Amino acid sequence: MQKITPCLWFENNDAQEAFDFYAAIFKNAKITSELRNGKEGPGPEGSLLMAEFELDGVRFQALNGGAHDRFNDSISLSVECGSQEEVDHYWEKLIEGGGRHVQCGWLKDRYGISWQIVPQMLLPLLRDPDKAKAGRVMRAMMEMVKLDIAKIEEAARG
Repeated sequence: MQKITPCLWFENNDAQEAFDFYAAIFKNAKITSELRNGKEGPGPEGSLLMAEFELDGVRFQALNGGAHDRFNDSISLSVECGSQEEVDHYWEKLIEGGGRHVQCGWLKDRYGISWQIVPQMLLPLLRDPDKAKAGRVMRAMMEMVKLDIAKIEEAARG
């Protein structure tokens, strides 16, 4: 059982829309529970206040919290990918509808959530005991927006 669950605070009552967006991208997405506003609010009676959901087995909470705070880069969600096809899939899907590219495998989706779309082979190369090799990989990554496995592997080879 997952002991710590990230709670995503949506400022425009778009938690349901966000879940639907993510469910179209990630396999095995499901809402596990919902809490709706009663007469006492804070939102309109019957509207979604909070939902608990899963994406590929990871639990999250989505809260329609209002315009109190916005997402920023201090927290990001990292997706480990086994192939360039998988990197491309998550990258293109997560920027649809108003997301934007950032750098070094980072992007922001249409809700302002920061994502890292990372090939699983990257961190072992960055941690390689051969410091020259790790440095080449780091330099190559720093020049990229969406990460390119072939270019990272080429940099590793020198």
